[in-house]
Amino acid sequence: MVVHPPSSGRKALVTGAGRRLGAAIARALADAGWDVAVHHRGSPEGAAEVAGAIRAAGRQAVVVAGDLALPEDCARVVDEAVAGLGGLDLLVSSAANFERISFDEVDAAGFDRAMALNVRAPLLLAHRARPHLRARRGSIVVLTCTSATRPYRGFVPYVISKGAAKQLVRTLAVELAPEIRVNAVAPGTVLAPEEYDAAQNAALANKTLVGRLGSPDDITRAVLHLADATFVTGHELLVDGGVALNGAMSGE
Repeated sequence: MVVHPPSSGRKALVTGAGRRLGAAIARALADAGWDVAVHHRGSPEGAAEVAGAIRAAGRQAVVVAGDLALPEDCARVVDEAVAGLGGLDLLVSSAANFERISFDEVDAAGFDRAMALNVRAPLLLAHRARPHLRARRGSIVVLTCTSATRPYRGFVPYVISKGAAKQLVRTLAVELAPEIRVNAVAPGTVLAPEEYDAAQNAALANKTLVGRLGSPDDITRAVLHLADATFVTGHELLVDGGVALNGAMSGE
């Protein structure tokens, strides 16, 4: 029987944790007793605020900056997180490229941007983190998207990359077993685009089966569950209010 350590004192690296969902995940992990490395690319103020909240919760926090579209930064971010925290039990790949690019507008550069951050970066982060996660029988959670199940119109490279990320999770679960579990959380519309008004938000909510938009708490609970679900690996947990089942496309 594998005995896992209690949440208190476990170490997590959360990418894209300077804002939005990544920030919420980092804060929730701290509230659950985790020490957290807060990664950001261009949100130093947000990352510092999140780190302050983590320390206020009585947990250790380190801030790590890096552009995960660069392979060398993927390695450095993991190394600095491990050095700052003293180990690693959980890698949460939350940082993402989310560009509206229609099929008519697709070019190689846009496709490469999506694949670099949404697929290659989680792969390289996992590769670098493997010995540390293996030593502590840790796990990985990748944020995918409901668009990997029902494609959004007008986000071609993004949707393709999230489909690839879903397969990446399944592949890593096989490759890293039995010491490391790998799962995904697929958010639906949790944080609507900032430019949306009340009517647009209501239209998105009407596409769900539960009649509301999601909240960051819905995602953080899913991440925390998978971090502790020791008999679950290779699974993608849809947190979309039933949009995929309802046959609607939350991304439009």
